[in-house]
Amino acid sequence: MNPLVIGAILLGLVVVATAIGLVLRSREGRVHEVHRFRKVTPEEIDFDQRFGSFATLVQFSSEFCTKCPATADLLSKTADARQGVKHVEVDITHRPDIANSFNILQTPTTLILDETGAIAARIGGAPRPDAITTALDIALRRDHDLYFI
Repeated sequence: MNPLVIGAILLGLVVVATAIGLVLRSREGRVHEVHRFRKVTPEEIDFDQRFGSFATLVQFSSEFCTKCPATADLLSKTADARQGVKHVEVDITHRPDIANSFNILQTPTTLILDETGAIAARIGGAPRPDAITTALDIALRRDHDLYFI
């Protein structure tokens, strides 16, 4: 095969892979829309306490996640700064049933629940501080179930 053709194919593959990587990177840490309304109970995630009186930040982590400790710190500080907001970290390393139940494809993944346990927002990857604020604002509004985020 012609070396010029091989070089063009390799260059094309690099360009396509770079484009896919940039798209995935731009989506990480932002609030994403989910297309189903669902309520979560503390028992589903092996949490032995009550959720927050206004909102709950449920973080799904794993043992080998490098971004999870920083995410846990950010979510804890956010929860501490807002009255009635609680942070819960769920390790799904040995719990594939929980990962499958919530369709967790990456860690960290954060679900923002309102006071009733309904999922108000979902953030895949390490959340950005502005995304957490936006998601909490959605959870604190009573009309968030219209957005299914």
